[in-house]
Amino acid sequence: MSSLGTEVAVKQERISAAGIDTSYLVCGDGPDVILLHGSGPGVSAAANWQNVLPLLGREYRVYAPDIVGFGDTERPADASYDIKLWSRHLIGFMDALGLQQAALVGNSFGGGLSLAVALRHPQRVSHLVLMGTPAGEFEQTAGLRSAYDYEPSMANMAAMLRMFPYDSRWVTAEMIETRHEASLRHGGQAAFRKLIPPPNPSGPTIVRGVPEASLRTIQQPTLVLHGREDRVVPLQCAQLLLQALPNCELHAFGQCGHWVQIEKQSRFVALLRQFLRTTEDRPCP
Repeated sequence: MSSLGTEVAVKQERISAAGIDTSYLVCGDGPDVILLHGSGPGVSAAANWQNVLPLLGREYRVYAPDIVGFGDTERPADASYDIKLWSRHLIGFMDALGLQQAALVGNSFGGGLSLAVALRHPQRVSHLVLMGTPAGEFEQTAGLRSAYDYEPSMANMAAMLRMFPYDSRWVTAEMIETRHEASLRHGGQAAFRKLIPPPNPSGPTIVRGVPEASLRTIQQPTLVLHGREDRVVPLQCAQLLLQALPNCELHAFGQCGHWVQIEKQSRFVALLRQFLRTTEDRPCP
C-alpha cells in the first residue's frame, strides 16, 4: 500500500469494456475504488476527479473511467444511451480489469449509475459513496435546465458552469475553455439529454431518480455527501437517500453547491477514507 506522504502518479489508459474503447484514469495501490463522473456538457473523469485521484491513490487502487457518451471514450454511432447501456459498460469495465467487486463513488449521474449497478449486480459493489445524487422525484432545477438548454459557446459554458458551485470563483477560465472544447465532440449533449426529461412548457418538469421502493432494497454501506446550496440536485434527494437506504449515513455541507469533491476537497477525501476504513469489515452482499 502506498505511503500517505508519497506522490502518486495518475496514468491515462484505454481498455475495451463491453466492446467499447474506453478511456480511464488509474493510480495507486490497495482496495479497488471506482470514481464515476457526473453528466453535462464537456464532462469527463478528469474534470470531476483529477485533483482527488492522487490523494485517494495513496491508500486505494483508484479507477476513473469516461462513461460511454462522455469524455474520450468511444461513442458508437448506433449507441442508444440509457441506464442499461451505462450499467453494461461499467460492468464490462470491471470485467476487463478483472475486478470482481469495488467501492463505487458517484457524482450526480455517476451516483445514479452506482445505484443502478447496485440494484442489478449487488455482488459487484462493496460500498456506495453518493454525491449530489438524484433520488425519487423532484422539480427540474435551474442548474439542470441550464445544462439541458446548453448550446456550444464559451459564454454559454461559463454561464452553465457557474450554476454548479456555491462560489463561482471555482469556475476558472481554463475550466470553461476545456469543457467548451470537450462539448463540441459529437454525441455528448445527446447522451446528457437522455438523462432528464425535456422542459415542460405548461408546468413544472419532474425529474425522476431511483424510486424509494428500490432504494430500500440496497444493502451496501452507503455514504451520502451533498451541498446545502446545490442548485442542480436539491438537498431533498440526499434526505430521501438517508431515509430509504437501510445502511446509510449523510453528511451535508453548508456553503457548498454540486461539486462536493471540488468545493470541499479535503473533507471529501477524509470522509471517504474514514468511511471505507470503518466499514471494510461489514458483510458484503
